[in-house]
Amino acid sequence: MALIITDECINCDVCQPECPNEAISQGEEIYQIDPAKCTECVGANDEPQCIDVCPADCIVPDPNHKETREELQAKYEMLHG
Repeated sequence: MALIITDECINCDVCQPECPNEAISQGEEIYQIDPAKCTECVGANDEPQCIDVCPADCIVPDPNHKETREELQAKYEMLHG
């Protein structure tokens, strides 16, 4: 399942450099996560790094992009060749 950043985002910029897939970018008002690139850090880390560093606790699973751990691993491998 990809992650999503909620409206509670304070634009602190600590999540963006933590993403191994460069899935996080600045949106019009808050940061956003590209579900095509988000693997919840599967393939790179044991836990989603953006969630670990977020001081606003505003990064949550995106119910519109459900994926298994195997699908996330395959996506990571596709992104990193």
